[in-house]
Amino acid sequence: MEAKLAEYASLNQKDKGPAYTSLIPQILSQADPNAVAKDLHSLVDTVVNQDSVGLVVGRQVLTELVKVLGEGAIKDSELRKRVVEETLETVQPRIVSYEEQVNNLRFQLADLSEEEEDWSGAARVLMGISLDSGQRTFADADKLKIYVRIVRLLLEEEDSIQAETYYKRAALLVHSTTEREILLQFKLCQARISDYGRRFLEAASRYHELSYVGEIDEEERRHMLLAAVTCAVLAPAGPNRSRVLASLYRDERSAELPTYNILSKMFLDHILRSAEIKEFEGSLKPHQLAKVAISSNDRLASASHDDGPAASNEPAASTRTGPATVLDRAVMEHNLLASSKIYNNISFRGLGALLDLTPGAAETMARKMIEQGRLKGHIDQVEKLIWFEINGDEDDAQGKAGGLGDVEEAEDTGAPFTKRWDTQIRLTAAHTESIVQQLTQKGLLSLVPTSA
Repeated sequence: MEAKLAEYASLNQKDKGPAYTSLIPQILSQADPNAVAKDLHSLVDTVVNQDSVGLVVGRQVLTELVKVLGEGAIKDSELRKRVVEETLETVQPRIVSYEEQVNNLRFQLADLSEEEEDWSGAARVLMGISLDSGQRTFADADKLKIYVRIVRLLLEEEDSIQAETYYKRAALLVHSTTEREILLQFKLCQARISDYGRRFLEAASRYHELSYVGEIDEEERRHMLLAAVTCAVLAPAGPNRSRVLASLYRDERSAELPTYNILSKMFLDHILRSAEIKEFEGSLKPHQLAKVAISSNDRLASASHDDGPAASNEPAASTRTGPATVLDRAVMEHNLLASSKIYNNISFRGLGALLDLTPGAAETMARKMIEQGRLKGHIDQVEKLIWFEINGDEDDAQGKAGGLGDVEEAEDTGAPFTKRWDTQIRLTAAHTESIVQQLTQKGLLSLVPTSA
């Protein structure tokens, strides 16, 4: 090979391109992988780094090599990856002159790394592509594809912080394409970014929306629906979560999910038990089990209450001063909200026993939820009681059912929201009957008897 390279170096400039290019199929036809890699490295080094060869010839030969590699001339993926990496390393000092060829090689290397499930490696290779300078300027739609792919790869590696950086870049370009596949990938990245960022309510809504898209594989849609339920369970308790839970609970596909039991209990405002939580916890990802930091003020407030000795009918106080994980917090807030449907009031100590918290920590959690509008009630610190407002406007939880508007006669039965839905339907039917009777009495409507 060295002899041929030296021989071709003495040719006229116009003959060097075809001569060097003719060496590529000869090198690839060799049986020894090491010989193939070595000879290709020598060829690339000669045409790129020898000043006597010239830039035009170098680009011509390198373009042909990139083309045959992309067409699968090397079947062995390990050898192909080695050749691509060594070629990139050789060209790196003169990358400005061979930017288009280098970018194509990076795409090939990213594909090879992704096939090996080296997610972070593939992402780093794509990050090295120059999108805005040099010989080729990428269109906005092409930049969007690259950014979305980088985000997807980083999320596979659970590097959500760096993924969010590239997601923000993609968000600025999402208007540049109408390609359905890219838009769906972007929306999925959007949902996963919200999930990793612990914006669980937003993530649940996005996952649920994607689970209805017909272009997505049925198994993938089921997986997205499962992710939507998981995020909804982990979301902060309150009216907004109740709306999302209602939407998921009424989705007939949810009944087939392994998390349906906890979904139904949360929607129906049932108190969750530790055994149920333990089973659900096993299905969570590491970021969904992240530790929760308790502020020094909350820790002080949680530990400062001393209710004195427990009464004979009250349980002993817990020693926990707050939730330990994201799941722990979601369950405690749900149980607190569920208890407001059961009791008119509850003592700090009683709520602490229910939530497995100190009385002070239970009061702190209730106070925060009341301040944020997620729980209706007030706190009597003299009597050490939390009073729940049981006659509040329940429309905050699920909105006006069926678009019926205000139903003033609706009675507060304390039932779950599915029963309140039935109540509103019953009242609407009664109102309709009343209107028909009034129109009939005024002669504006005549009823035609029907035969049995």
